[in-house]
Amino acid sequence: MRGPMLALVPQYRIREAAALLGVSDDTVRRWVDTGALPAVRDGAGRMSLDGAALAEFARAAAAPPVPDPSGVQRSARNRFVGLVTRVVADGVMAQVELQCGPHTVVSLMSSEAVRELGLEPGTLGVAVVKATTVIVETPAGAS
Repeated sequence: MRGPMLALVPQYRIREAAALLGVSDDTVRRWVDTGALPAVRDGAGRMSLDGAALAEFARAAAAPPVPDPSGVQRSARNRFVGLVTRVVADGVMAQVELQCGPHTVVSLMSSEAVRELGLEPGTLGVAVVKATTVIVETPAGAS
């Protein structure tokens, strides 16, 4: 019988970490240089960042969410405040896109709801996501 398998924590290059954090390569290098983000050099002398340390840093460094201006209390915890960037409506249904920080959230709703809410590009909106299923994927070949 074999013991439990331990998953290896992935290592990330400076460029990959920068893309994941939404900053420049130089910013990640500065964080490494100041000790804010731990990194090691691999056998070829390239900087490598531990995935667990990067995740902890990302959580601590994340910008606070934009406050929900609606004043409504909800059980849903996934609220994304943003600007309406696009509204495509036909007779019955509409597609509304919001830009919430670096993320685009798309909602399908009735055209009547769009009119009642006054949704048009430039208006402030709050996307509330209440789902019991959230699918998490990993890159092909990753384990």
